[in-house]
Amino acid sequence: MNNITKVLWICLFFAGNMFAQQEKGIFGPTNWLNYWTEFKSATKDYGEPNKILTGDITEDTKLNKRDIYLLVGNVFVKDGATLTIEPGTVIIGDFETKASLTITRGSKIIADGYETDPIVFTSEKISKRPGDWGGITILGNAPSNKFGNGSVAQYYSNLDPASYASANFGGNIVDDNSGILRYVRIEYAGNRLRNIGYTNGLLLAGVGSETIFENVMASYCAGDSFKAWGGAPHLKKMVSYRASGNDYKFNFGAQAIIENSVAIRSPFISNSEVARSLQVKSYNNIQEVDFSKKNTFVAAKNLTFVTESDDIKADIQKGLVNEAVYVGENTSLDLNKSVISGFNPAVIFQNTIRINQESLDKIKFSEMYFNNCNGNIFIENNSNNEDLENWYGNRAFFNVYSEGDDSETFIDSKNEKKPDFRLRINKIMATNIDSDLDRD
Repeated sequence: MNNITKVLWICLFFAGNMFAQQEKGIFGPTNWLNYWTEFKSATKDYGEPNKILTGDITEDTKLNKRDIYLLVGNVFVKDGATLTIEPGTVIIGDFETKASLTITRGSKIIADGYETDPIVFTSEKISKRPGDWGGITILGNAPSNKFGNGSVAQYYSNLDPASYASANFGGNIVDDNSGILRYVRIEYAGNRLRNIGYTNGLLLAGVGSETIFENVMASYCAGDSFKAWGGAPHLKKMVSYRASGNDYKFNFGAQAIIENSVAIRSPFISNSEVARSLQVKSYNNIQEVDFSKKNTFVAAKNLTFVTESDDIKADIQKGLVNEAVYVGENTSLDLNKSVISGFNPAVIFQNTIRINQESLDKIKFSEMYFNNCNGNIFIENNSNNEDLENWYGNRAFFNVYSEGDDSETFIDSKNEKKPDFRLRINKIMATNIDSDLDRD
């Protein structure tokens, strides 16, 4: 091969590799976290509420940007009503009553904000803390794998028995439509409940595929930022920031798609439960589900999971960092073109999963970028992961392994106001090219 041909081949390889790598993790021609997100919300002053939102909403209602609303108690949108929220509207959750907003089956929420004028749900307190209020719940008519229909009644403080029926979810309408959440922020939700744990930033139960979720940020949630029980939700450009619980949790037969989304964790923020960036399960107790129905399946693409740390190795050694992904038995996960950076380890499988081709064909990790993790993929409570390393380390999966500082790995992860967690392309390319050369 002459020199000109060599140079041409290297240039083609370089250009092709750049194209292939530029969409690992969250991506976009610009930083789509700009304008609508808020990473310093503790100091944000949204003003004083001048209207109260309480009780049941049984007819079409519109919330206006010119007003600031105080959400009091358990508010249910029901009887087929639609709650429309103007861009820029602020809804403040009452601390004393642990306020919550629920969209019941057959009703809708149209919270369609703008990039420069997002809708905000937040705490009423001056010194805001995770768990200041109850969060948002959307209930739909899509299927789950539970026997009969399900209920989320346990997630409410002081729920009136007359409202128990309003907490039911599930049906057989896969493409059910519960409305729109777009350019929405949910801050400081997830109050603690006795014997249950925590409520969530956004709980989706039986929510159908026609419901739109795009550019939704849940920050400083005491429970899980985003939780889906059953249904067929499609999530795009979601942001979970410093959750005490899980960032994204799918259970009870959810048939979910999540793409171009990010979870940013802190080693110093957690509740009493083991929290991960992504948890995929089909049930909590095997007796509660119907195996004639579909178990949980999650198709995930272009996700970025990162632990913010000044010394990730020290924080891992101190036991402050958990795994990024947990996969339960009888589930399917297809995780593609995603970044897992700074976890202990990257992935754990439930110990009841049998390591054979049938199981591993249902749990896919391809074109991944594993960075600064204390190990890659393991079975729960088992330090010997040779079989899993051999399987997922096969060249056919195009997975990449590296140890790089966040400042080198991401474009601008240290920016406190406008962080950019897209990958630095030249860093990833160098990792791939070096590893190819080492093998030759």
